[in-house]
Amino acid sequence: MENSGQQSQTQLTQPGGPAQPVQPAQPVQPVAAPMASVSSTAPAQPKIEHLLEECVRRNASDLHIQYGLPPILRIDGTLVPINNQKTLDEDSLKQLIFSTLDEDQQEIYLKDKEFDYSFAFGDIARFRVNAFHERGKMAAAFRLIPNDIKSINDLGMPGIVETFADFPRGLVLVTGPTGSGKSTTLAALIDKINREKSKHIITIEDPIEFTHKSERSIIVQREVHYDTFSFAAALRSALREDPDVVLIGEMRDLETIQAAITIAETGHLVFATLHTNSAAQSIDRMIDVFPSHQQPQIRSQLANMLMAICSQRLVPAIGGGRVVAAEIMIANTAVRSLIRDGKTFQLDTAIQTGAEEGMQTMDRTLAKLIQTGVITYDSAREYAVDINELNRLVRG
Repeated sequence: MENSGQQSQTQLTQPGGPAQPVQPAQPVQPVAAPMASVSSTAPAQPKIEHLLEECVRRNASDLHIQYGLPPILRIDGTLVPINNQKTLDEDSLKQLIFSTLDEDQQEIYLKDKEFDYSFAFGDIARFRVNAFHERGKMAAAFRLIPNDIKSINDLGMPGIVETFADFPRGLVLVTGPTGSGKSTTLAALIDKINREKSKHIITIEDPIEFTHKSERSIIVQREVHYDTFSFAAALRSALREDPDVVLIGEMRDLETIQAAITIAETGHLVFATLHTNSAAQSIDRMIDVFPSHQQPQIRSQLANMLMAICSQRLVPAIGGGRVVAAEIMIANTAVRSLIRDGKTFQLDTAIQTGAEEGMQTMDRTLAKLIQTGVITYDSAREYAVDINELNRLVRG
């Protein structure tokens, strides 16, 4: 879900911690009763706590509410209506959305027509929300964020990804489309550092998704529009806050990318995300946002301080659920030379020849998942970078 508009963070059960997130006008508590009321024979007036609990119970990634449709879950990548829920009218939508907002937030949402925020659903889970308007009617998309932070191994990621937390400095990118698990991977890396190292970690997010409790490290989590006005403003301040590790929720523009490069160049470890589909595309995206006369310098800077790129997808698995497929690029001498010389079109070849260092292409990863019976060929085709290469690897 893309973030737009002003945003806030809400705790639906109680005001949270020193940051004092706002208390909604009508707090919502998770219901203790079973979900029979949601799936009863007669359509019921929907309640937000029932819908959120159904989202958690069925391990859905998203809940969508929209005029003229019943509440819909995204389960394993597929949209599924919640059984026996009536289609939503304007009054139902207003009640559902406003029950997660306080009066000030409601005014902002009505004025700006869209509003980003996050909230805790008791101790069960957190949700990231984009409330918006479509065809003059209210609507919202709720993204489920589990409370538990899984390890890289538990996520099914290649083991080499875990070593990204051990880099002393430089830039690490986790890329992929919306809903590909980027935030989950970054949360696992930050959690590893937090548990094993004594570091000062600053995260800048829009909104805060996974919440971390300081263990061996000190963790500061800042939310755009709530703790800072923008990514760029927070990054400018970060260098004066004695960081060791900086996480940037999303690099959206030139100013943010430039600040990320500067922080990485000055001896800090920076994790960031991009909405790109491959390592080569990620490099091109970062360079292309700069004016043409600056691009040779940016190539040289990236070549010097880029450490690794993980480009990932979540692919439907045989038997249900989804499995992660990842392209891994480690910035070795060959990769750095290609970036510096502007030959990013050759990066796929460098990844293929770097298998002994833990590198892998997306197509090779998909072929391996097919051969081990984890995913179907048809599913792999939808995520392949080069169909012909995928076919060659599957036959081989």
